[in-house]
Amino acid sequence: MKDIHYISSERLEISTIRDIIFFDRKVELSEESVEKILKCRAYLDEKINTGETAIYGINTGFGSLYNVKISKDKLVKLQENLVMSHACGIGENVPKPIVKLMLFLKIQSLSYGHSGVQLETVQRLVDFYNNDILPVVYTQGSLGASGDLAPLAHLALPLLGKGEVNYDGKICATAEVMDAFGWSPIVLKSKEGLALLNGTQFMSAYGIHLLLESYKLSYLADLIGSISLEAFDGRIEPFNALVHLVRPHKGQLKTAERIRGFLEGSELIVQTKAHVQDPYSFRCMPQVHGATKDTLEFVKKTFLTEINAVTDNPNIFVGDDEIISGGNFHGQPLALALDYLKIAMAELGNISERRTYQLVSGLRGLPMFLVDNPGLNSGFMIPQYTAASIVSANKQLASPASIDSIVSSNGQEDHVSMGANAAVQAYTLVENVKRILAIELLNGSQALFFRGALRSSEMIEGFLKAYRSQIGFVKEDEILHDLMQNSIKFITELSVENELIFD
Repeated sequence: MKDIHYISSERLEISTIRDIIFFDRKVELSEESVEKILKCRAYLDEKINTGETAIYGINTGFGSLYNVKISKDKLVKLQENLVMSHACGIGENVPKPIVKLMLFLKIQSLSYGHSGVQLETVQRLVDFYNNDILPVVYTQGSLGASGDLAPLAHLALPLLGKGEVNYDGKICATAEVMDAFGWSPIVLKSKEGLALLNGTQFMSAYGIHLLLESYKLSYLADLIGSISLEAFDGRIEPFNALVHLVRPHKGQLKTAERIRGFLEGSELIVQTKAHVQDPYSFRCMPQVHGATKDTLEFVKKTFLTEINAVTDNPNIFVGDDEIISGGNFHGQPLALALDYLKIAMAELGNISERRTYQLVSGLRGLPMFLVDNPGLNSGFMIPQYTAASIVSANKQLASPASIDSIVSSNGQEDHVSMGANAAVQAYTLVENVKRILAIELLNGSQALFFRGALRSSEMIEGFLKAYRSQIGFVKEDEILHDLMQNSIKFITELSVENELIFD
């Protein structure tokens, strides 16, 4: 198995990035990428040295200052000033795994040879990535339109020996770490600051991270929902392939097939039932979970297009002898996709909480609140409250950020995507869905203890054996916060390596 991933023009897939993260692979620039970077920089240097034409961001000011011409002897200072003045992030620190993805995606975007950066600049970003030197980046400050300006400025500051980085388990001044590695600050050339700051790598890194999490949670929603179905003494008929072939949405078909697979060989699911129908939260899992799967496909397509693209400005086309100022930094496609992701994942949490509610309601032979001696014991009454409060919070977070826009840069940037806000909201929302599913799993596992000697499928029994080694049967009241936290930890640490979860 490869220990190194070579940055090239080969298309990135979601499974490729998952493997890079999972196996903690180092990255290197391919010969192809090195050649493209060098060729583009040489072209730009020649253009500046032989021409007097104003080129946005290269020998002019930025934003509404686009008409201010900058003399050649000030071009280096212009780029350094740009990075420092735009480092205006605030709020919480961006989680380190997402910062590392930002570095990776910025390297990828610059490697295509349309940005005019020095090879030394990209190589230093590679060095940061490979040595886990992660710039301190903040969650607030990007409008998601002229690129993720503020977050990417903080990502770029360490190139200048400025700002702070996470290294070796602590936050420290970049200058200290660079001294330890014997590195000198990069002297940015014309256009480089703009290439580093224009781009969508903040939104994209969040999006890719959340896709990986969401596919895992989608898989677990099917599995945990199957456990709850059996605990509730539910019926298998609604998952029959015939039902779904006459309404063949891909996600719906996939969910029904997966749940049938999870339950294959179960004694519980085939026992005689006293009821002819189940509530929607059980019966309609294929339709609801499936719609989320179809949404994930759309979101995946959007983000894979983005991370295989050039998103800074202006773009340099050496073969066509063109330097064109456009708008590839605008985050509208990502903002809409992130809002759609929020809605879809919120629904997984919504229907999960409804299954939890059914399990604690004293129906179908289960004791009230899934505990012996209800009344003396409150049992699992309040975890459902917790899940309900999180579901309500998710409804608020799922409100679309992309419908908002605020004018900036003195009217030059008069429509923005707010995709960065959508990204941060989506991160919180997806973490919330994990908590809701963990609460359902806690309830489902407890409920199955009351189903007697009949066994579930081999797959579910194996899964529950691992789970119950950490969270056992609750005989009488205890501090359920601790069990909920252990359930969340179990889901978080669970590795789902099956490639089919991305289908």
